[in-house]
Amino acid sequence: MRIFSALVLTLFILVSASTAVFAGGGGPSKNFTKGVFLEVDKVAGTAVFQASDSDVPETLMLGEDVDAGKISLDQKVMVTLQEKEGGVYASNIEIMFLDLSVSKFITLMVVGLVGGMLSGFIGSGGAFVLTPSMMSLGVPGAIAVASNMCHKFPKALVGTYKRYKYGQVDVKLGLVMAFSAIFGVQVGVTVQKAILNAWGNAGSNLYVSLVFVVVLVVVGGYVFRDAIRLAKHDADDKISPLALKLQQLNIPPMMHFKTAGVRISAWVTLPLGFATGMLAATIAVGGFIGVPGMIYVVGASAMVASATELLIAFVMGTWGSIQWGLSGLIDIRLTLLILSTSLIGVQLGALGTTYVKDYAIKLVMASVMLIVAISRGAKIPGYLGDLGLIAPLGTATASVLDFISFWALVAALGTAGVIITAAMVTGMMKARREEKALATEEV
Repeated sequence: MRIFSALVLTLFILVSASTAVFAGGGGPSKNFTKGVFLEVDKVAGTAVFQASDSDVPETLMLGEDVDAGKISLDQKVMVTLQEKEGGVYASNIEIMFLDLSVSKFITLMVVGLVGGMLSGFIGSGGAFVLTPSMMSLGVPGAIAVASNMCHKFPKALVGTYKRYKYGQVDVKLGLVMAFSAIFGVQVGVTVQKAILNAWGNAGSNLYVSLVFVVVLVVVGGYVFRDAIRLAKHDADDKISPLALKLQQLNIPPMMHFKTAGVRISAWVTLPLGFATGMLAATIAVGGFIGVPGMIYVVGASAMVASATELLIAFVMGTWGSIQWGLSGLIDIRLTLLILSTSLIGVQLGALGTTYVKDYAIKLVMASVMLIVAISRGAKIPGYLGDLGLIAPLGTATASVLDFISFWALVAALGTAGVIITAAMVTGMMKARREEKALATEEV
């Protein structure tokens, strides 16, 4: 469990360093703003821009890499500005809100269904599939994170209620962790905004992808190893050695969590909640820390941890949505599309947990994490090239990496859907056979 503890410490250091470097002036001198273009003069290489935070339009000169013919008028964009001799240049222009085609419309609904199933089954919110999926469709990283967090809280509320009826949610543990998670959300939003303002959309995409890969590989690898161990021995889940040691620490205030069957110091649960909230606001995924943390640090079962995380996700999602909404980065269309099918998926996933053992939940979580890590990792070289940190990728190389990223994501969605559906169907059939056998014996 030293790996997991080291991961949490690394994330705190990463956030501190990111704040110092990106917000403190490190990197290129850039400025980031939002708004719409009202006019474009292709001959002069200028455009009239109306910033969202200003009532007075301004004329911007277009950078060498900006194609004036591709600028859409009256469509909200994110613009990276550079001050040079002679005025302010728009060095990079990216559309904030995705143009929805029929294929993208259907894809988002399918992704929402699978993400909902994952949310109900493993309690992570499913955003580690949703955020990369939206980014693969062309949604900017910050918009994907904000829209995902907005869709999370109503879905998490449905999942929480469903699993509360099954007696799996520890309300007290969830509320205690959610309290500190709110502070973590504030830190995460601040870091993401600092990166976006300093480095633009490419920097945000790179940061989201890097954090995804690091957390997915480390946490997913550990959970996968634990799931295989339990599956081989067909054993019930046992409390980790680290959790047993932490439960013995008598540092007031001590708290008893009835459903989880744990008595532990609040000074263990509060930092864990903070890390969950910080990660959720930064990349829209807090379950990476929350679920494994409750299992391996607090000592709750995978069943209770995955259910309680839904309650934490509801609180974090509500608060985070307010923060992102005030920044104008939520695409409500994407939020509603994903939500429309994820509400169905979350109930199917929650139903599946009543028929499986703990190791099945861990196996699904780990498998999807590791596959999504491949998908996001394949996009990192492209983002590095966009920022000028490495040489720009050739067309052939970029196409290969995009191919790997896309199909790895499809494999992750397929793996999640197949495993959860198979576990649910198998469990239901087994339960019916047992009921029939019991009825026969009684007769």
